[in-house]
Amino acid sequence: MATEVATLGGGCFWCIEAAFVQLRGVLEVISGYCGGHVEQPSYDEVCTGDTGHAEVVRVTFDPDIIDYRTLLLAFFAIHDPTTPNRQGHDVGSQYRSVIFTHSPEQQGIALQLIDSLTGERTWPDPVVTEVLPAGRFWPAEEHHQNYFANNPRQPYCVAVVAPKAAKLRQVFGDRLK
Repeated sequence: MATEVATLGGGCFWCIEAAFVQLRGVLEVISGYCGGHVEQPSYDEVCTGDTGHAEVVRVTFDPDIIDYRTLLLAFFAIHDPTTPNRQGHDVGSQYRSVIFTHSPEQQGIALQLIDSLTGERTWPDPVVTEVLPAGRFWPAEEHHQNYFANNPRQPYCVAVVAPKAAKLRQVFGDRLK
């Protein structure tokens, strides 16, 4: 089986991870950091906003089951791509909306989809999602992996993560595991 990788940042990585693990064809989701200038950044360092990293997920998927464009549609369904450096109450460059591409094909698909969503006026404000070549991915600390599954009653998970996971189930119900 041939697999592909997508690296996406849309706010807190706990939210994106909790949503994407539900999709059929997604084989692995790892929370981590990408796009910065510090080697092996820690969560605390990234949270300062000084490292240049975004909180991201690295999604390994089977393109025969779910294609890259569909993954991006799910990504856009569960976060607000119109707010620079924030998602809800999470504020800072580490929470920016960003697609780190792994090939020219991924870059083309991402840019075309953003143009399409902008032309359709999907949101009242312009899309500010960055599309950048993928750099070094640094996995987050172990306690950040599968965070929602391991901490479903944690207040942030109840208030922020659970609604995003539920929205994905609502919009992509036909694509769930």
